[in-house]
Amino acid sequence: MAVGVGIASVVVIATSIMTYFLARILRVYVLINKFHGPPAIPILGNAHQFKHDPREFFLQIVDWVNEFYEKTRGILRIWLGPIPLILAYNARDVEVILSSSRHIKKGYIYDFLHPWLGLGLLTSWGKKWFHRRKMLTPTFHFSILQNFLEVFNEQSAVLVKKLEKFADSPEPINIFPQITYCVLDIICDTAMGKHINAQGNSNNEYVQAVINMSDLLLERMRKPWYWPDFLYDNIERGKQHAHHLKVLHDMTNKIIRERLTEPPRILEGKEDDSVVGKRKRIAFLDLLVQMHREDPSFTLDDIREEVDTFMFEGHDTTAAAASWAMLLIGQHPEVQVRLHEELDEVFGDSDRPITADDLQKLQYLSCVLKETLRLCPSVPMIARDLREDCILDGKKVPKGTIVVVGIYALHHDPEQFPEPNKFDPDRFLPENCAKRHPYAYVPFSAGPRNCIGQRFAQMEDKVILANLLRRFSVRSIQTMEETNPLGELIMRPRDGIFLKITRRK
Repeated sequence: MAVGVGIASVVVIATSIMTYFLARILRVYVLINKFHGPPAIPILGNAHQFKHDPREFFLQIVDWVNEFYEKTRGILRIWLGPIPLILAYNARDVEVILSSSRHIKKGYIYDFLHPWLGLGLLTSWGKKWFHRRKMLTPTFHFSILQNFLEVFNEQSAVLVKKLEKFADSPEPINIFPQITYCVLDIICDTAMGKHINAQGNSNNEYVQAVINMSDLLLERMRKPWYWPDFLYDNIERGKQHAHHLKVLHDMTNKIIRERLTEPPRILEGKEDDSVVGKRKRIAFLDLLVQMHREDPSFTLDDIREEVDTFMFEGHDTTAAAASWAMLLIGQHPEVQVRLHEELDEVFGDSDRPITADDLQKLQYLSCVLKETLRLCPSVPMIARDLREDCILDGKKVPKGTIVVVGIYALHHDPEQFPEPNKFDPDRFLPENCAKRHPYAYVPFSAGPRNCIGQRFAQMEDKVILANLLRRFSVRSIQTMEETNPLGELIMRPRDGIFLKITRRK
């Protein structure tokens, strides 16, 4: 009798659990399908329709956005197999997601960054993220960013010198890798205080590891058959990933150990230089090491997480923005004339380094960079994993749904940006921004989880562009489509950005 009761209890519990999960699945299915999107089939959803080529996949999403624009009101439903995804690209709904302090967990796709970045500022959430964000915000204070200007000027001057030999040549040059190596030199110097000379020796093992690791991560994110660790770790791509990961972590750990044996570095003006001898250039790492000395609970692994995060976030994004800007400037002679006039007004014939005051005066250059990031946002989409239900367009989106903020589509909304495909830097003159929705333009995200390094990136790109355009005129030989932009984690040109360069002076 007792055995029968026990079996009955097990059956009741199992039935209850099954009923609970079936009810949850049915609820998600019903709520998600209230949103419009491409027709889906059971189990596979829309996965069978996805284009395998990354460029074709990006264009497919753009086509779906355009096809369903009138019906969706800025929200597109897609099924990734049985996993629901909502693509939001209307400023009203983007504000709901980005302004919330509850919807801050990144989508599962970011889990592939964990082996390299750990749970640093980019990938963490909850209490750890809030604590880490509060702790790191002072490291991007304006006085510290001014200290980095010296590096921006030095490395962009190296880039200018490299490009001199291509000036006035009938052959175009692919500017994208040149700018990428410049940015890698900048980021290694400012993040770790390490000079790697990527512009002089692009075969440097660490440089190649950063580039190759980024490529492997992007590839893995778009290929679901690479997602299971037990499979990926045993194929050639996974073995390459492990090799590059070791190179990256070994370098960061080595520099951290070296820095711990040195006297603390200080910002100029904070103390008398005689305290530590001759002043050394401060780096992001030095600020983190100081935090560790003051609070050992911020461990050496924590330091490595944040340095590696700075390296990952800081090289592809800024290199892409500066490269797209050069393409667009080279396509629009009238814009280039205005830029040259502004630069000549500020610098004349001088080749002196750029100062923070100079950057404030380069207002039209700021407009050009902002319009570049509208047309070609370095991060074309960001994902959030909803930890609770939310309301978008008057409809309930259930907990557990991946909401993707489609920054590229948002920035091409004709209601916010008339003639959205036109390159028009005047959109960002103060009088033209006043009435625009505050969440219509979010190249660095927005709300509590906005990019902590956005001022760093803007200063860096402005210095690179200003120093290039002080010396050269450029002419693009490609349309945007001919560069084959890839709308992955980073928006990059698949086929390079080719320019013809001539000396101005």
